[in-house]
Amino acid sequence: MKVFKEEQRFTQTWLIVLLAVSIIVPITVVVKKYLEENSNLSTTKFVLTLTGILVSVAIIFSFKLITRIDEKGIHYQFFPFHFSLKTISWNEISKVGIRTYLPISEFGGWGLRGGFFFNKGKEKAVNVSGDIGIQLVLKNGEKLLIGTQKKQEATSVLNTYKKKIV
Repeated sequence: MKVFKEEQRFTQTWLIVLLAVSIIVPITVVVKKYLEENSNLSTTKFVLTLTGILVSVAIIFSFKLITRIDEKGIHYQFFPFHFSLKTISWNEISKVGIRTYLPISEFGGWGLRGGFFFNKGKEKAVNVSGDIGIQLVLKNGEKLLIGTQKKQEATSVLNTYKKKIV
């Protein structure tokens, strides 16, 4: 039995730099306000504000995409939006393969994409980085793209189970 497993997180350098810069400004403003001689910012509000800023950034780093392909189907979870693996069984899939995509122009970026304001009514994507994905076309007409950094491994395991698609 062949199994594909992958776990991805938002760890791109550009994202870390962007988040670092975006928290420096509000933290600087809050600290400056707190240190003013006649500040009306209490220690409690100061600590809560700093905690809120840091927690909101930390949440982004808790996001993770888990993908698993096995004899039952293709499973994925985008935490914290999905608390458990979502399973698409082989008998629900009409076509599957690996493809290169354009994250920004096709889906508006990375994350849990499509079916909302951007790309409404078209295919959905769950991705963290890069431009390679596992493309699924379901028998009900829906399309889902699951991002991957392991193109060769995913291709190999998909080829093992393609015969399950009827």
